[in-house]
Amino acid sequence: MPAMTMPDADPPKGGLLRKLPFMVIVAVALIGAFLMGDSLSFAELAKNQHALLAYRDAHYAWSAFVFIVAYVGFVAFSLPGATVATLTGGFLFGLFPGLLFNVGSATVGAVAIFLAARAGVGAAVAARLQAGDGAVARLMAGLRDNEWSVLLTMRLVPVVPFFVANLIPAFADVRTSRFAITTFFGIIPGTLVFTSVGAGLGEVFARGETPDLKVIFAPHVLFPILGLATLSALPILLKAFRKG
Repeated sequence: MPAMTMPDADPPKGGLLRKLPFMVIVAVALIGAFLMGDSLSFAELAKNQHALLAYRDAHYAWSAFVFIVAYVGFVAFSLPGATVATLTGGFLFGLFPGLLFNVGSATVGAVAIFLAARAGVGAAVAARLQAGDGAVARLMAGLRDNEWSVLLTMRLVPVVPFFVANLIPAFADVRTSRFAITTFFGIIPGTLVFTSVGAGLGEVFARGETPDLKVIFAPHVLFPILGLATLSALPILLKAFRKG
């Protein structure tokens, strides 16, 4: 009697489903970059300022909800116009709760793309990056040794583009809670500056001028942010000093 053989185990299911959210994000980001261009610009905000303010006054709660959802979408899909969206938050809702709306929405959007990247391609990309010898591989190694400090420093001094700063921690298998906390608090200083600029847009519009976004490089703004970044990087420096 021939021996009975068990059927081959079914291949693991769900691989495509895990990758699907990240694939959708990448596709929407590419399409958005091509189709939207400069559609969300300061000029468009100035052009529609009265209609936006009138709608906000008539439907404040709904306006806040729509703004938050739209901002989350801009960040999650890396669509062009995030800076103008931040200005809009200040313009429509003032420094507060505009700052809270901006920071909270940006954090939710960042966590969304972080989770999508980690679930979809995290392990495969991480293995390739860790095998390399480039700047990204060194950054990932630093993340493994000093998660809190590196994450917070990346947010305070955004030398790494925001989109990339959402992906690298996903590939390094950073804890979601740490990623969310450092994102929320790390983007507050820069977002505070742009939200305050947005809160003063009414006067800028009245003068027919454009906002000065270079204010973030002013010494009284830049130096405190760099000071916070230095403090956040202090554990890294101390560890390197001890090893030396």
